[in-house]
Amino acid sequence: MSGAVLVAIAASIGNLLQGWDNATIAGAVLYIKREFKLETQPTIEGLIVAMSLIGATIITTFSGPVSDSVGRRPMLIISSILYFLSGLIMFWSPNVYILLLARLIDGFGIGLAVTLVPVYISETAPPEIRGLLNTLPQFTGSGGMFFSYCMIFGMTLTPSPNWRVMLGVLSLPSLVYFALMVFYLPESPRWLVSKGKMKEAKAVLQKLRGREDVSGEMALLVEGLGSSGDTSVEEYLVAPATDEDAPSSEKDKIKLYGPEAGTSWVAQPVTGGSVLGSVLGSMVMSRGGSIIDTMMDPVVALLGSVHEKHPDATGSMRGGSNLFAHFGSMFNVAERAGPREDNWTEEDQHATDNDDVRSSDHEMPDHDEESGLEAPLLSHNDLPADHDNSIGEVQGAMGIGGGWQLAWKVSEKDGQYKKVFLHQDEVPASRKGSMVSLTGSQLPVSGDFVHASALVSRSVLGSKGLVIEDAIEPALVQPVETPAKGSVWKELLEPGVKHALFAGVMLQILQQFSGINGVLYYTPQILEQAGVGVLLSNLGISSDSASILISALTTFLMLPCIGVAMRLMDVSGRRSLLLTTIPILVVSLVVLVISNVVSMGTVPHAVLSTASVIIYFCCFVMGFGPVPNIFCAEIFPTRVRGICIAICALTFWIGDIIVTYTLPVMLNAIGLGGVFGIYAIVCCLAFVFVIFRVPETKGLPLEVIIEFFNVGSKGLHTEVE
Repeated sequence: MSGAVLVAIAASIGNLLQGWDNATIAGAVLYIKREFKLETQPTIEGLIVAMSLIGATIITTFSGPVSDSVGRRPMLIISSILYFLSGLIMFWSPNVYILLLARLIDGFGIGLAVTLVPVYISETAPPEIRGLLNTLPQFTGSGGMFFSYCMIFGMTLTPSPNWRVMLGVLSLPSLVYFALMVFYLPESPRWLVSKGKMKEAKAVLQKLRGREDVSGEMALLVEGLGSSGDTSVEEYLVAPATDEDAPSSEKDKIKLYGPEAGTSWVAQPVTGGSVLGSVLGSMVMSRGGSIIDTMMDPVVALLGSVHEKHPDATGSMRGGSNLFAHFGSMFNVAERAGPREDNWTEEDQHATDNDDVRSSDHEMPDHDEESGLEAPLLSHNDLPADHDNSIGEVQGAMGIGGGWQLAWKVSEKDGQYKKVFLHQDEVPASRKGSMVSLTGSQLPVSGDFVHASALVSRSVLGSKGLVIEDAIEPALVQPVETPAKGSVWKELLEPGVKHALFAGVMLQILQQFSGINGVLYYTPQILEQAGVGVLLSNLGISSDSASILISALTTFLMLPCIGVAMRLMDVSGRRSLLLTTIPILVVSLVVLVISNVVSMGTVPHAVLSTASVIIYFCCFVMGFGPVPNIFCAEIFPTRVRGICIAICALTFWIGDIIVTYTLPVMLNAIGLGGVFGIYAIVCCLAFVFVIFRVPETKGLPLEVIIEFFNVGSKGLHTEVE
């Protein structure tokens, strides 16, 4: 998967430039306010720093919808151009007004990069390393800060430090960013699928995954275009099929075919026993219970149950070998079948340009509406040699990552296709020749079988009888049901989307009001006020240089901490990192408050303050720094991901502006102790919010995550089927 890693690194350079800019203005503002005589005008000083945030806020308002329209890649290219122009104008700035204009343009570039880079990485990364790759922006951002502080420190040792050079240097790395965006970065495959560009999307996926067969993931991306909000939790018993297991013999039976001839499994509904079903049932039983039960988000409980039972199972895009292992791994279809020739031709391109799929002579055979899946995930050549096409059964199941499988069935009520996400449960994993309750009947099962939870919702493939012309696989065809014009905004009102949007927005608010960006922008001044000059005075370093050097060392220490977070993001998970690091943030802030309130010697005060700030930064970049952007980039459906991310990013920038603009005033009014006391209270509130409202999303395909929010949005009104 080196392709996905390399494009993530390239995209993350946009965040390196953001970190570079943040650190540069933090150092340069010491000299800007002297040249323009702003010592008595903290409002103008704050405006110079906050102007880039204003620009980011303005551009974020449009970035989401525009990126959904024109693509992620063009917007990142524009971001690199804006970075370059702002650097040139800042280098030239003859007065404070031109500087403010340059900072505004710089904010435009920052806003596009910070908003869209996490979206792009989430849409291109495989589930098992998505957290690692989406932590790269935090790493490159901190790396940019470190290099910038080193540059500024060197300049402060000169007789006349030039703040215009400090800010103008930004143009040089922005040229590298521009070249990578133009000549190397591909468009997001999920965006290409949303625009019906199936052939291009497939080519990009093949490049990113380093293999020819990406049919399972292509089918997943097509299904990701719809989010109907009708998701339900079902339970299945999966067992090897026998000759007498005809699909029509039992109601709702689904037959799953494996990659080898004569190998297939039967998935039949059961009552009780699945992990998700048990959790959902307990939520129904606890209706009207304690305050804690009421506060707990159902999505947290549902996803928690999945990760509890499979803490180390991150799955594989190539099939998820740990799933249904007793049956020779039916989910190794993509891996074991190997590369194959697809039946796509240029003459078939017209199929992707139509809004509907016409029935034809290739119409799928009729079958009992209460059984089976008709839409194949594999080409017909991949089906078992003895497969009987006269039976309308499930014709394939594909691993989609995280230990999940994608299949389809036909609704008995309206004949509409329904997508089925299957996941093995950790109930007794293997049973021999026992009797189980199958929707009210007793069915003897020979051999091994497992329980599986399923998330079932309406498919975008349409209704029974509508087929893919010329037997082209569904992974390469426009969905049958094309969304109505203007329905994208209506989709924001879907319960699952609203549920996810609330979690994302609140996490962004709490992150900003924990004070990180205000501290980052003013780290040199905060450390100078804390007395760090005392620590380096014996070396003959000035107070300005000392504060910049300490800032550089702080950002350097942040880098290995982010490296640890990258390793743990897909192992321990996003939620676990937040619950581990936020309490440390609180402790470091409390120590900082004490060191500034209690009278003590100059050196102890400087040591405690500096140590607390360093610990705060290092823990922040391990959890509260990267997780909100990663979380927000994962929890929304494809069709509204850009808009929802824009709303979350807009919240981020507004909070950033408030914190940054008010920090100088707060420092003058209540001092460091009061400021960090407020931040400590916010961190405590954030810890409570994470416990009750932030679910674990590690290792899950993006399209599965929104299905959990659809189920959770029904809350305690959901009934176990």
